[in-house]
Amino acid sequence: MTMTEAQYIVIEGVIGVGKTSLANLLAEEMDARVVLEEVEENPFLPDFYREPERYAFQTQIFFLLSRYRQQLEFPQQDLFHHKMISDYLFDKDKIFAYINLSEKELSLYERLWTLLRRDIPRPDLVIYLQANTETLMHRIRERGRPFEKSMSPEYIQRLNEAYSYFFFHYTDSSLLVVNTAKIDFVHNPEDLQDLLRQIRKPHTGTKYYVPMRE
Repeated sequence: MTMTEAQYIVIEGVIGVGKTSLANLLAEEMDARVVLEEVEENPFLPDFYREPERYAFQTQIFFLLSRYRQQLEFPQQDLFHHKMISDYLFDKDKIFAYINLSEKELSLYERLWTLLRRDIPRPDLVIYLQANTETLMHRIRERGRPFEKSMSPEYIQRLNEAYSYFFFHYTDSSLLVVNTAKIDFVHNPEDLQDLLRQIRKPHTGTKYYVPMRE
């Protein structure tokens, strides 16, 4: 299946890698509907970044239910007749759960996740954006979200490792892995167009795109 044939495309990657920016750009280029994750609506998030052990479970469950509700609201006609691009994959919720929850909390979370996962539509293509921790920390500081100020390089590194592990084993849909360390698809039109060409190629299984700058 090629990108022009895909109906449901997901952009994924660690915090600060550029998921939302790319989703908006692709939606404009391809005349697609864009669906963005409702991150800032989570009332527990600022508390979580201040006291992660105390607020991890509340934060995680709010995200899980919010993502579930949003996924169920995807109109079926949009899935089958119009392109849709989202800046998150429902399954990635488990990445954060395994990093942040205690053993008992994780056991309860797993039961709820398994029940909800049955109703979630699968994407045709997932684009996994990669960047090293230093690059991610720079981008996080640049966008200046107040609740992200307390993020540590150690936490972002743990997420980076967890995402790499998750997508190394991901087989639920076609996967394009993109190294973003040397490209700027937001400010450089040539980078965006080259990435679009890679995305539009036929995809089965997992493929890797490592841009080469002069």
